Amino acid sequence: MIEKIIKQDLIKLHVKADDWKDAIRLSAQPLLDDDIVTSNYVDEIINSVKEYGPYFVIAPHVALAHAPGKAGAKELAMGITVLEPAIKFHNEDNDPVSYVFTLSAPDNNSHLKAMQELVGLLTDEKFYQVLSDSNESSEILQFIQDSVLKNKVEK
Repeated sequence: MIEKIIKQDLIKLHVKADDWKDAIRLSAQPLLDDDIVTSNYVDEIINSVKEYGPYFVIAPHVALAHAPGKAGAKELAMGITVLEPAIKFHNEDNDPVSYVFTLSAPDNNSHLKAMQELVGLLTDEKFYQVLSDSNESSEILQFIQDSVLKNKVEK
């Protein structure tokens, strides 16, 4: 399922951000451009960090930026942004962040299978290597598609 919600134009490589807020805005921009989320959705991601802290920095160097669907998620999608250099999100355990996965989930359930698959990808060291070394978003998308297909075959 994850391979269906990540489109090539939602993957951005070698992105330079000034700070964590800029990193969120830059990572959400492709979803804004494709009318998948509203600008309010992006504001809510930033507001949630201000209110609750960087809770969505979920693993070393990985942020899963998201807000409640009612804040402006129009359809199920995920963007991937590779930050260069990495940015501090002020998460003691997992800073600095190099990879921002921006999730748009309009409801509470449709994204759960994709999240399960993302967790699988995040446990694969090769995935990080592909994220860091790729110069084309198509390479990352191909790795995700191959990984999901391989996992379906193995099950």
